[in-house]
Amino acid sequence: MHVKRQLGWFIALLAGAALVCAVYLAAERQGAAEVLTRGQRQLQLMAPELESALEKFETLPYVVGFQDEVAEALAHPSDAARIARVNARFQAIVRQAKVGAIYLMDTGGNTIAASNWNQPLTFVGRNFAFRPYFREALAGRAGRFYGVGSTTSEPGYFISQPVFAGERIAGVVAVKISLDEFERNWQGSEDAIALTDRAGVVFLSNRPAWKYRSLRPLSPATQRELAGTLQYGSGPIAAIQGELDPHAARRIGRLDWELQLFPARQRIARNAALWAFGAALLLASCATAGLALYQRRRRLEERSASRAALQRAAEELDIKLADRTAQLRQANEDLEARYATLKETEQVLRSTQDELVQAGKLAMLGQMAAGVTHELNQPLAAIRAFADNARTYLERGQTAQATDNLTHIGDASARMGAIIGQLKGFARRSDAVGMVDLATSMQASAFLLQADFKRVDARLDIAGMDGALLVAGDAVRIEQVFINLLRNALDAVETATERVVSVSMERQDAHAVVRIADTGPGLPGDVALHLFEPFYTTKPSGKGLGLGLAISSSIVQAMNGQLGGSNRPEGGAVFEVRIPIQEKEE
Repeated sequence: MHVKRQLGWFIALLAGAALVCAVYLAAERQGAAEVLTRGQRQLQLMAPELESALEKFETLPYVVGFQDEVAEALAHPSDAARIARVNARFQAIVRQAKVGAIYLMDTGGNTIAASNWNQPLTFVGRNFAFRPYFREALAGRAGRFYGVGSTTSEPGYFISQPVFAGERIAGVVAVKISLDEFERNWQGSEDAIALTDRAGVVFLSNRPAWKYRSLRPLSPATQRELAGTLQYGSGPIAAIQGELDPHAARRIGRLDWELQLFPARQRIARNAALWAFGAALLLASCATAGLALYQRRRRLEERSASRAALQRAAEELDIKLADRTAQLRQANEDLEARYATLKETEQVLRSTQDELVQAGKLAMLGQMAAGVTHELNQPLAAIRAFADNARTYLERGQTAQATDNLTHIGDASARMGAIIGQLKGFARRSDAVGMVDLATSMQASAFLLQADFKRVDARLDIAGMDGALLVAGDAVRIEQVFINLLRNALDAVETATERVVSVSMERQDAHAVVRIADTGPGLPGDVALHLFEPFYTTKPSGKGLGLGLAISSSIVQAMNGQLGGSNRPEGGAVFEVRIPIQEKEE
C-alpha cells in the first residue's frame, strides 16, 4: 500500500509538470499573436506621421525651381553676384522650412549653388551626377532617394525637380531632409523598429547594429547597384545575423519602403512564465486542498462514534443555517435591486457627461473654424494655380509639365484631406480606452490650432517631446483637454505685447506632467476660485460656453489625474496636467 501511494504521488507530480509546460507553451503562442496584433496597431499610428514628414516637402524643390534667380544662375554660372544671391536665398529657405540643405546643379551634375556654401563641407563644386535622384530629375521627373551623403557622410532623404528654361531642362534643384528625429523617438521602445528600402536594407532603426545591414542576403547585382550610387557608402551590405522573429510590417512612402516592428521576445517569455507560475500555484493549491480533504476524511472516520450524539445539535444547526440563508438571500435580492437602480443612475450620469463633452468639443470646433478655413484656402489657391498652369501646358502640348502640375494638385488635395481628417477624428464620439502617447496628442492638438496661432501672430514653443509619455485613456478626449488649454492660452495672449505660449512635458516620479504657460495678463484673484465651475467664463459673449475647463478637469480626473491653474511669478498663467504613467508591460 505504501509503494502504491508513492507511485501515485510520482504520477501526479509528472502530470502537474506536463500541465505547467503546456500552459507555458500555449501562453507563449497566444502572447506572440497578441504582441503582433499590438505591433500592427502601433505601426498604424507611426506610419501616417512618417508619411506626412515625407510628403511635407514634396513641392519645395518644384517651387524653388520657379525662382527667377535660379534660372539666371543656371544661365550665368560664372556670375559671382548671381550665385551669391541664390546661395543667400537657399540659406533663408533652409532656416524657414527647417530642412537639411537645398542645392542647384547644372545638367552635368555639378553643384553651382547651395545653402551650405559657407560651411567646410559645402556641396558647391561637388558632382552628384551618379545619384539616381539627379538622373530622374534630368529626365523630367521628380526624383526621390535616401542615402548617406557623399560629402557630409550624414544620411538624408533627397527630393529633386528639374529646372526648365522654356521647354529645355537647364538644371536640377534638390532638397535634403533629415529623418533622424524619428530614429530618436523610437529609442524608447523595447521592441525593435526598422525602416527598410525595397531591397530589404535597414537605414533607420532603434537598433544601431542593424543600420545599413539587410534583413536577408543581397544578390551580387543589388550589391553592385548600391555601390554604384553610394547609397550606403562604398562597402558591401552584410545581412543581419541570426533568425528574425515574426514581425509586423507596413508599406511607407513612394519608394516602396517598409516600416517593420519586431516584438521583444523577453516580453513574451515573461508573460508565458507568469501564466506557467499561475498554473503551478493553482496546482499546488489543489494539492494542498486535496491533502486537507484526505486528512479531514480520516478525522471523520475516527470520530464516527461520537457523531450520533451530535446529530440533534446538527439538525438544530441546519434549521438555523436555513433561516440565516433565507435572510442572506433576501438581503442579496435587496442589494441587487439597489445595484440595478445605481447602474441606471450611473448610465444617465455618463450619458449626460458624454453629451457635455461633445458639446464642448463642437463649441471648440466652431471657434477653430476661421483658422481651418484659412488653412484650407492656401491649398485651394495652389490647386487653382496648378490647374491653370496645367491647362496652359496642355494647350501647348507640354504633357509632362501638365502631369507634374496635376501631381501637385493631388498633393495639395491630400494636405486638405489631412486637415479635414484631423478635424473629423477630433469631432467624433469616442470612449475607447487604450495606451495614449501625450507627445503625439499634443502634436495633433497643435496641428489643429496652428492656423489660429498664425492669425494672431503668436508663437507656440513645445519642449520635452523627445521620449514617449504613455498614459491610459482616450486619445480624442486627451486632445480635447490640450486644445482647451492651448485655446485659452491663445485667447490670453491675443492682446499682449509678447504673444508666446509655452508647452513643456516631463516625467515626475510615476506621473506625466504637461505645463501650458502664456504671457498674458494672468488669472485675477476672484477668477481663480471659479476656474473649473461649469458655465463660468470671463470671455466676451460668443467666445465660449464656460464649459472648457470644467470638461477638461472632469476628463483628467477620470484618468486618475489632476488639472490645476495658477499665475507665474514672471507674469501670465500656467495650467498643469498631471496623469499617472502607464507602463507598456501593464
